[in-house]
Amino acid sequence: MPPVITALYGALNAIFNIFLANEVSRQRGKSKVSIGEGSDPAMLVAIRAHGNNAEFVPLAIVMMLLCELCGGNRAVLHIFGGLLLFARVAHWVGLPRKAPNPFRFSGVALTWGMIAGASGYALYLRFTI
Repeated sequence: MPPVITALYGALNAIFNIFLANEVSRQRGKSKVSIGEGSDPAMLVAIRAHGNNAEFVPLAIVMMLLCELCGGNRAVLHIFGGLLLFARVAHWVGLPRKAPNPFRFSGVALTWGMIAGASGYALYLRFTI
Protein backbone atom coordinates (compact mmCIF):
# COMPACT_ATOMS: atom_id res chain seq x y z
CA MET A 1 0.00 0.00 0.00
CA PRO A 2 1.38 3.47 -0.81
CA PRO A 3 2.50 5.63 2.14
CA VAL A 4 -0.55 7.94 1.99
CA ILE A 5 -0.32 9.17 5.60
CA THR A 6 3.29 10.24 5.24
CA ALA A 7 2.38 11.85 1.91
CA LEU A 8 -0.31 13.92 3.65
CA TYR A 9 1.96 15.25 6.40
CA GLY A 10 4.90 15.60 4.05
CA ALA A 11 2.78 17.78 1.77
CA LEU A 12 1.39 19.90 4.63
CA ASN A 13 4.89 20.46 6.02
CA ALA A 14 6.22 21.27 2.55
CA ILE A 15 3.52 23.92 2.14
CA PHE A 16 4.43 25.35 5.56
CA ASN A 17 8.10 25.38 4.56
CA ILE A 18 7.27 27.38 1.41
CA PHE A 19 5.30 29.79 3.61
CA LEU A 20 8.39 30.23 5.82
CA ALA A 21 10.62 30.72 2.77
CA ASN A 22 8.22 33.39 1.54
CA GLU A 23 8.45 35.09 4.94
CA VAL A 24 12.23 35.27 4.47
CA SER A 25 11.79 36.82 1.01
CA ARG A 26 9.18 39.25 2.30
CA GLN A 27 11.45 40.29 5.15
CA ARG A 28 14.39 40.68 2.76
CA GLY A 29 12.37 43.15 0.70
CA LYS A 30 11.22 45.01 3.80
CA SER A 31 14.74 45.14 5.30
CA LYS A 32 16.50 45.65 1.96
CA VAL A 33 18.94 42.83 2.78
CA SER A 34 19.89 40.49 -0.05
CA ILE A 35 22.36 38.20 1.77
CA GLY A 36 22.51 37.30 5.45
CA GLU A 37 20.44 39.08 8.06
CA GLY A 38 22.06 42.51 7.96
CA SER A 39 21.40 44.27 11.23
CA ASP A 40 17.66 43.48 11.33
CA PRO A 41 16.64 41.07 14.13
CA ALA A 42 13.38 40.29 12.29
CA MET A 43 15.42 39.13 9.31
CA LEU A 44 17.39 36.73 11.51
CA VAL A 45 14.15 35.38 13.04
CA ALA A 46 12.67 34.70 9.59
CA ILE A 47 15.87 33.01 8.41
CA ARG A 48 16.08 30.78 11.49
CA ALA A 49 12.38 29.88 11.43
CA HIS A 50 12.77 28.64 7.87
CA GLY A 51 16.19 27.08 8.49
CA ASN A 52 15.13 25.23 11.62
CA ASN A 53 12.09 23.87 9.82
CA ALA A 54 14.20 22.77 6.86
CA GLU A 55 16.66 21.08 9.25
CA PHE A 56 14.20 18.98 11.27
CA VAL A 57 11.20 18.22 9.06
CA PRO A 58 13.01 15.99 6.52
CA LEU A 59 14.29 13.65 9.24
CA ALA A 60 10.84 13.53 10.86
CA ILE A 61 9.16 12.74 7.54
CA VAL A 62 11.72 10.02 6.74
CA MET A 63 11.06 8.42 10.13
CA MET A 64 7.31 8.56 9.51
CA LEU A 65 7.82 7.01 6.09
CA LEU A 66 9.88 4.16 7.53
CA CYS A 67 7.19 3.49 10.13
CA GLU A 68 4.47 3.49 7.49
CA LEU A 69 6.44 1.23 5.15
CA CYS A 70 7.03 -1.18 8.05
CA GLY A 71 3.28 -1.44 8.61
CA GLY A 72 2.81 1.12 11.36
CA ASN A 73 -0.64 1.71 12.81
CA ARG A 74 -2.56 4.42 10.95
CA ALA A 75 -3.64 6.19 14.16
CA VAL A 76 -0.07 6.27 15.47
CA LEU A 77 1.14 7.69 12.16
CA HIS A 78 -1.54 10.40 12.24
CA ILE A 79 -0.50 11.26 15.80
CA PHE A 80 3.13 11.60 14.70
CA GLY A 81 2.17 13.70 11.68
CA GLY A 82 -0.21 15.94 13.59
CA LEU A 83 2.32 16.46 16.36
CA LEU A 84 4.99 17.40 13.85
CA LEU A 85 2.85 19.98 12.09
CA PHE A 86 1.60 21.43 15.39
CA ALA A 87 5.16 21.54 16.75
CA ARG A 88 6.55 23.36 13.72
CA VAL A 89 3.79 26.00 13.82
CA ALA A 90 4.29 26.43 17.58
CA HIS A 91 8.03 26.93 17.04
CA TRP A 92 7.36 29.55 14.37
CA VAL A 93 4.88 31.40 16.61
CA GLY A 94 7.31 31.36 19.52
CA LEU A 95 10.56 32.16 17.75
CA PRO A 96 10.24 35.97 17.80
CA ARG A 97 9.07 36.06 21.44
CA LYS A 98 11.35 36.62 24.43
CA ALA A 99 12.20 33.81 26.86
CA PRO A 100 10.69 32.13 28.73
CA ASN A 101 8.71 31.08 25.72
CA PRO A 102 6.25 28.16 25.96
CA PHE A 103 5.52 28.18 22.20
CA ARG A 104 9.14 27.82 21.16
CA PHE A 105 9.91 25.35 23.94
CA SER A 106 6.92 23.15 23.13
CA GLY A 107 7.68 23.36 19.41
CA VAL A 108 11.22 22.12 19.95
CA ALA A 109 10.24 19.49 22.52
CA LEU A 110 7.40 18.10 20.41
CA THR A 111 9.54 18.03 17.26
CA TRP A 112 12.36 16.18 19.00
CA GLY A 113 9.88 13.95 20.81
CA MET A 114 8.12 13.08 17.56
CA ILE A 115 11.42 12.15 15.89
CA ALA A 116 12.51 10.09 18.91
CA GLY A 117 9.09 8.44 19.16
CA ALA A 118 8.99 7.59 15.46
CA SER A 119 12.54 6.24 15.69
CA GLY A 120 11.62 4.00 18.60
CA TYR A 121 8.43 2.92 16.84
CA ALA A 122 10.40 2.05 13.68
CA LEU A 123 12.76 -0.10 15.76
CA TYR A 124 9.79 -1.76 17.45
CA LEU A 125 8.16 -2.47 14.09
CA ARG A 126 11.40 -3.78 12.64
CA PHE A 127 11.95 -6.28 15.42
CA THR A 128 8.35 -7.43 15.81
CA ILE A 129 7.59 -8.20 12.16
